[in-house]
Amino acid sequence: MKTGSVSTEPYKGVRDFYPEDMRVQNYIFSVWKKVAEKFGYEEYGASILEYADLYKSKGNEEIINDQTYTFTDRGEREVTLRPEMTPTLARMVAARRKSMKFPLRWFSIPNVFRYERPQRGRRREHWQLNCDLVGLAGIEAEVEIISLASEIMKAFGAKERDFEIKVNIKPKLDKEILSKWDKQGVPDADKIECPPHISELIKLLNLPNVKFDANIVRGFDYYTGMVFEVFDTNPENRRSLFGGGRYDNLLEIFGVEPVPCVGFGMGDITIRDFLETHNLRIS
Repeated sequence: MKTGSVSTEPYKGVRDFYPEDMRVQNYIFSVWKKVAEKFGYEEYGASILEYADLYKSKGNEEIINDQTYTFTDRGEREVTLRPEMTPTLARMVAARRKSMKFPLRWFSIPNVFRYERPQRGRRREHWQLNCDLVGLAGIEAEVEIISLASEIMKAFGAKERDFEIKVNIKPKLDKEILSKWDKQGVPDADKIECPPHISELIKLLNLPNVKFDANIVRGFDYYTGMVFEVFDTNPENRRSLFGGGRYDNLLEIFGVEPVPCVGFGMGDITIRDFLETHNLRIS
């Protein structure tokens, strides 16, 4: 680069989308939207900027302290580029809960930001499908949300043998222990028996690629019950693709009555890696 010239490279961890890239991105978004709407979910959106307090009130300490883009604006307000969409959803529901007719079936495709080390399947900015079923406490909500996740994978052309859905119950433990487990695995996980609730869930789902796995704990401490992750079964890309779970107490940070909720988030980068690994259509 010549002295005094401006680099043509994008900011580290984000992507430029040339027309050929936009074709891929638009295809992924179109599949997400088509299946979500087929299940009766309505689209919503919000600004990428939130007050930092929204994430400080309830969340993963590592993400809050080390992985957010947080700054003070010209009005001396501490704001954050959203690292995920769930707290925004909770804020929006809390704001108009008295006039809403539950259950709500909502989806969004926001871009989210985390300051972390870029690597395969992970960037500092990505787009993410969020699907949430709000106001339904029974196991039927969990059946629906996992069925929706499975149908999205199939809509991309995936066979049931191409991915595995692992489910568990979120353990009620100290945050530090949960964080350690999320990175290193649960001690003696293979000896833990499947909880009755998960057994019933697997039975109701009636999908051949769903299994109990005690190692699924999820990093965020707002989960209150069932948690799940979808994994690629291909040895070349054997990793977690996306996940979610039940979080019934998130609205408590706003000082209002809790509303049951279950949902998931699916990123555009990991799903594109999956499509390429399995030689599936990408545009």
